[in-house]
Amino acid sequence: MNANEIIPRLNSVFRDVFGDDSISVSAKTTADDIDDWDSLAHITLVEAVEHEFGLRFRMREVSSMKNVGDMINIIAERGS
Repeated sequence: MNANEIIPRLNSVFRDVFGDDSISVSAKTTADDIDDWDSLAHITLVEAVEHEFGLRFRMREVSSMKNVGDMINIIAERGS
């Protein structure tokens, strides 16, 4: 799985979690770029991404994610 396959699915998850159909994420997207992306929304987002891609992030992976690109890299390595 590569970034071109992952990003459209992430866009769908982000739009659902944040209730905003205009969201379009890129590898450089951070929490500062999306209104309402706070710590509680982050937990919901992580769970939704895990469900979408059929994987479980490790705690160290979640805490090390600085942007959507980090998330994409983990999904590409382990996702389906």
